[in-house]
Amino acid sequence: MQFRSTRVKASMANPITLPLHERILRKNKLKRATELVIFFLLLSLLIYRLRLLHAHGFVWLLAFFCESWFTFIWILIMNAKWNPIDNKTYPDRLRTRIHELPPVDLFVTTADPVLEPPIITVNTVLSLLALDYPANKLACYVSDDGASPVTFYSLVEALKFAKLWIPFCKKYNIQTRAPFQYFSSKEFETARDVSSKFHKDIIYVKEEYAQLCRKIETAEKNSTQFAFTKEFSAFSKVERRNHQSIVKVIWENKDNLADGVPHLVYVAREKQPNYPHHYKAGAMNVLVRVSGVMTNSPFMLNVDCDMFANNAQVVLHAMCLLLGSENEREIAYVQCPQHFYGGIKDDPFGASSLIVLQEYIVPGVGGIQGPFYGGTGCFHRRNVIYGLSPDDAKIQGKNYLSHGKQEEEAIRAKFGCSAQLVKSASQTLLGSHEKLNCPNDITRSLKIATQVADCSYESDTLWGTKIGWLYGSTAEDVLTGLQIHARGWRSAYLSPERSAFLGCAPFAGPAVMTQQKRWATGLLEILFCKNSPIIATIKANLKFRQCLSYLYINIWGLRSIPELCYVVLPAYCLLTNTYIFPKVSENAFWIPISLVVIYNLTTLSEYLHCGFSVKVWWNNQRMSRITATTAWLFGVLSVVLKLIGLSDTVFEITRKDQGDDGTNTNPGQFTFDDSPVFVPGTALVLLHVTALVLWTLGIQSPGQSALGAGLGEVICSLLVLLNFLPFLIGFFGKGSYGIPLSTICKSVASVGLFIHFCRRASTN
Repeated sequence: MQFRSTRVKASMANPITLPLHERILRKNKLKRATELVIFFLLLSLLIYRLRLLHAHGFVWLLAFFCESWFTFIWILIMNAKWNPIDNKTYPDRLRTRIHELPPVDLFVTTADPVLEPPIITVNTVLSLLALDYPANKLACYVSDDGASPVTFYSLVEALKFAKLWIPFCKKYNIQTRAPFQYFSSKEFETARDVSSKFHKDIIYVKEEYAQLCRKIETAEKNSTQFAFTKEFSAFSKVERRNHQSIVKVIWENKDNLADGVPHLVYVAREKQPNYPHHYKAGAMNVLVRVSGVMTNSPFMLNVDCDMFANNAQVVLHAMCLLLGSENEREIAYVQCPQHFYGGIKDDPFGASSLIVLQEYIVPGVGGIQGPFYGGTGCFHRRNVIYGLSPDDAKIQGKNYLSHGKQEEEAIRAKFGCSAQLVKSASQTLLGSHEKLNCPNDITRSLKIATQVADCSYESDTLWGTKIGWLYGSTAEDVLTGLQIHARGWRSAYLSPERSAFLGCAPFAGPAVMTQQKRWATGLLEILFCKNSPIIATIKANLKFRQCLSYLYINIWGLRSIPELCYVVLPAYCLLTNTYIFPKVSENAFWIPISLVVIYNLTTLSEYLHCGFSVKVWWNNQRMSRITATTAWLFGVLSVVLKLIGLSDTVFEITRKDQGDDGTNTNPGQFTFDDSPVFVPGTALVLLHVTALVLWTLGIQSPGQSALGAGLGEVICSLLVLLNFLPFLIGFFGKGSYGIPLSTICKSVASVGLFIHFCRRASTN
């Protein structure tokens, strides 16, 4: 089945011949011109620096290195933004072909019932089960890496509520299908003015949801209540990192009803200390195999446990792209943006920077080979995850498989020893599994599903190397997407008017740092692995400009080194009475001034265009400086230790609830813990305060030049303190709002050593 993107006038065309989607090129001549002006100013600053480099020694050489790096980063940004593409989809046209819609497997991943409370997972699952898509074409699989009986119990209870919630949503066309979000939304508030019948129904549904929440809350407080019940016997001897596979069919749509409740399956893969479990990538591969022997849908959607479906038609929108291209097989996956609900006023922790990146960088990459895979809110073709290339897809995957008698043995070596998985994988790769509905008897595959979830199943197979989600990085999502692009596939970006998915952004100091460190670590790991974008461009089918786009995110961690050096330089100049910026009397003085003004006005306009305030823009600029010199720096250190064999990187889960702990009464204020990640920021504040005080008192070392530190260095030092204001406030905070004494002591020691170095350098 193929739907051609034939462009004809609607008044003359049959609805079946109308395109399901259109690619629209944004007009961005003004932005291109502005970016070129910034690039010209960066080059001018480098030329100025290079001309006088011989007369100023090491400090100017270091500044030249940093500014060269910033120029390189700007080239990567320009490349990514140059050709932005928007995809407009027409789900109403797809509805005319409702009988042709393919089945979709829905994957939800959770790992820790404490950091990721079950009620959050439950809301995500409910939003997926209630999607505007035939229920007999959907199957939802929940991966619980914590093997928690509370999570399983929550899903069992959620199913009971789903039988009420799904008909209610579809009867009254409720748009927000995550209950917790709906009952706190304007949609719920305005619903009270509708018919009395609706009012009675909505009150009843709300009471049932409140009862569900109470049950889950009680279970969290007393998980031992499940110990002696038959349904939970599989959890009786479970240890978090040592337990057997648990696969349970919570609900089976046996009657194959299009308006019923989709299949719901719970999966806790086996874990043993002697087997690496590969974090989220390993969990995703288990879900692929379990679903492969149960429903084997040609398309798969994966979301994190906190990323609920906010647009009930999101699957229809995605199918418009996956089925509506000129060559149905050319798009490997469809990525939706990560948007967030709730949040804190003025976004003090910088979550909006991801929104702006998705508004400008991602559509630009969409104009090359397609957006990166973001790990959540993404629709995949199963055959692509199985390693199929575009050329093989054109001939229904026959080249991918061996021929003759050895065909079954060849695919068994790739996919493992399960005969049913081998059969379903063969059907997927050969394109012969285009069934209309999900099977309605998935319970019969339960034993096999449990076997393919065992930790030893992947031994001597291609899982994690050529098939499925790839191992080798804590950013398994980007690595997997890179491998797909390297095979020659394209991807598409789906950003409907109503956000497709909404998630929970971390809003506390430690949570933000944990997330940023994990991203920087995983992305940098990709740069140094055998699947790096550079190698993929040379040896595979990754386009050169797509390679540059990947490099932009892969080197996030490396940016910490020049950023940290550049932030330290003004303090060094104040301490040694030297300078790195042009004096007011020089014509070159206007180069950095113009650069700073134009760059900041450009970024400010982007935030304003996205609907954010000036204060949100400032908070995000400030947090980008903080994370670059703290979390990203430790991400680099983690990768260095891994490369030299001293330690391995660890996937750190980000807390998904409303703060770090119950004592955080002011979630908008920066919080700290005793993690070493806070030492660089604390040390920078101490260093610049000390430098400014000594410069003001005239106690700094004698300069090596007749021209000492000037206005530029003082302003930059003050700007550093302004950017690191949360750390300055942290010196006077109490509890989690204050910087721990151990962190302050480490920072004082490092600043003392630096000042000693400055004095020695100025006397030599």
